[in-house]
Amino acid sequence: MSTETPSPRTVDREILRLAVPALGALIAEPLFLLADTAMVGHLGATPLAGLGLASAVLQTIIGLMVFLAYATTPAVARLVGTGDLRGAVAAGVDGLWLALGIGVVLAVAGWFAAPWLVGVFGATSEVAAEASVYLSISMAGLPAMLVVFAATGLLRGLQDTRTPLWVAGIGFAVNIALNYLFIYVAGWGIAGSAIGTVVAQWGMVAVYLVVVARHAARAGASPWPHHAGVLRGAVSGGWLLLRTASLRVALLLATWAATSLGSNELAAFQVAMTIYFTLGFALDALAIAAQALIGRGLGVGDVVAVRQILRRCVEWGIGAGAILGAMLIATAWVLPGLFTSSAEVAALLPPAFVVLGLSAPLGGLVFVLDGVLIGAGDARYLAWTGLVNLAAFAPLALGVVAVAPAGAAGPAWLMAAFAIGYLAARAVTLGLRARGDRWVITGAPA
Repeated sequence: MSTETPSPRTVDREILRLAVPALGALIAEPLFLLADTAMVGHLGATPLAGLGLASAVLQTIIGLMVFLAYATTPAVARLVGTGDLRGAVAAGVDGLWLALGIGVVLAVAGWFAAPWLVGVFGATSEVAAEASVYLSISMAGLPAMLVVFAATGLLRGLQDTRTPLWVAGIGFAVNIALNYLFIYVAGWGIAGSAIGTVVAQWGMVAVYLVVVARHAARAGASPWPHHAGVLRGAVSGGWLLLRTASLRVALLLATWAATSLGSNELAAFQVAMTIYFTLGFALDALAIAAQALIGRGLGVGDVVAVRQILRRCVEWGIGAGAILGAMLIATAWVLPGLFTSSAEVAALLPPAFVVLGLSAPLGGLVFVLDGVLIGAGDARYLAWTGLVNLAAFAPLALGVVAVAPAGAAGPAWLMAAFAIGYLAARAVTLGLRARGDRWVITGAPA
């Protein structure tokens, strides 16, 4: 076990080597949503509000399955740290098969349940109709997104974040082109946006399968699933699923609260949350680097390096959040016009953007600490404290609904409840754990 403290410069190089390419890959998903939001937003407030509801449901389903990446990355990284490259790749391949199976089941069920899922929010019939169209079509891309999660988790565990960057970049470019073609040229409206994204998602899967097949051949790992490996991945991901479920319930609660404020307020909150996800995924690049480096460090047994990685990632997270937040505040009165042609919706956005910008340093801290504990495999703690955090946020969201602030105050106060109140609760529970030693367990994954 190493006892020599690595220099901050050495740790920084390792963090940036993984985080910078991961940044492009991580923001691919919110960039898909940004492109959809910008293009659909120019169709009018009703399609934009429909996209908001459909995206809340779709992102909830996809977000719940993020454990396919988050469980794979630390498991693969630990095995890499112990020198078992064949076992590392095999664990990742098992994750791909698990993702495909779960994705197919969810896509079929989701297609049938789409109208009911949209109806839960109680939106107007016009908004619900637009949301149902988008959600039903998007279900065809759900298995693709889950396979992308698993493949990305495998490559991150192998300390490779460059390949996901290239795949995400190409996928984003194709998505924009297809959306423009289907929405405006073909005249398919919100349905064209969903179709373009689905096609781009399956194209990304095709590229990943080629890359993973090459890794399997080099490592001597079988491309076929192992029953024990798939089962182990499903069991280990269970706690992460519960952790993620609490996050998604919080997002759904926020969306429900926005819906109660009115259609324009819901449309505005959809745009604001799109920016939130974009900032969050950008900051999460540091969390991904932490997952991979913490997992490898614990596999090697280098506790000193693990502690240094924790400290430097936290410093980077808070600093990056401050920079991004300042940029958002500076452009808060310019950005609305990029996402909607509705003057009423645009007028509601600047205060919510300012609140979101102020919360960004807190977000950087939370995302990094979350990544550190995921990399350490501390999923059980994350699951239970996720319920505590949700309990802290619920009264804040319900309070906004009860008061029902008029005009721009409504989205702004709701954003404050989520991006400041909820993240503060997460910062407390994550920070208390990270200060201790119970998460520092070395060796191969259990």
